[in-house]
Amino acid sequence: MSTPIYRGVFPVAPTIFDENGKLDLEGQKRAIDFMIDAGSNGICILANFSEQFVLSDEERVLVQDTVLKHVAGRIPVIVTTTHFGSQICAERSRAAQDAGAAMVMVMPPYHGATFRVSEKQIYEFYGRVSDAIDIPIMIQDAPVAGTPLSAPFLARMAKEIANVSYFKIETAGAASKLRELIELGGDAVVGPWDGEEAITLIPDLDGGATGAMTGGGYPDGIRKIVDAYFAGDTEKAAELYMQWLPLINYENRQCGLAACKALMLEGGVIKSDMLRHPQAPMHPKVREGLLRVARRLDPMVLSWGK
Repeated sequence: MSTPIYRGVFPVAPTIFDENGKLDLEGQKRAIDFMIDAGSNGICILANFSEQFVLSDEERVLVQDTVLKHVAGRIPVIVTTTHFGSQICAERSRAAQDAGAAMVMVMPPYHGATFRVSEKQIYEFYGRVSDAIDIPIMIQDAPVAGTPLSAPFLARMAKEIANVSYFKIETAGAASKLRELIELGGDAVVGPWDGEEAITLIPDLDGGATGAMTGGGYPDGIRKIVDAYFAGDTEKAAELYMQWLPLINYENRQCGLAACKALMLEGGVIKSDMLRHPQAPMHPKVREGLLRVARRLDPMVLSWGK
């Protein structure tokens, strides 16, 4: 069976809560509708920027099933199924597939600051997840896992594990790692992708990235850059990137996952930008700076719900 080819901008959807920190499923649907209207080629849910680490297992299933039912095939949806336990990750991945996920995204097994496993165990972990499903696996190579994943090791898994075919590279020197991964993995690397809010988007595209998994606040802006690049107009892409870089930088360095919700609240997409405790709310001055930078660009998010 050939692996589906997905390209373009697949931003991470936030998980929407009300002012009391409860799931707001109607707000969740509106956030998804906005992201589709803003040009997302696909969406990722239950990722770190979705605050997956503050959700119960029951809430994860509820968000997953609500989003997939609401999207109803309009665009492909990637579901993050990361867990330290191989069996649990495999079961989550199977459930995501059965609910309609196009792909699962999985970090290597880690827990806390020090619990890590060997390369052999990581290989077996992804093998067990792959055996449980028939859809692609995206390996998320991110510093939060604290687990070194060399390009040769990633390429080996792409060649030897059936469904391992996409890679979100968010480590330092991402462009060089993408280049090496593509060279070593060949056709087995179906999707070499950029991440980390597009802070290194142009170098990563130069390195061979075919997808970008960014924050969910301004897919329309990221689409302009990526579309120009893939159309062969790299100068226009670079010019557009320079225009959007202050906002990308503000999200990446000042706000983190809070940026998307703050923008959605400002534009009437959602009713609350609540982050679940113990995360702190955005400082008013940081919010002011974010919105000031965003208004210069007039992204769709600031007017979608008004």
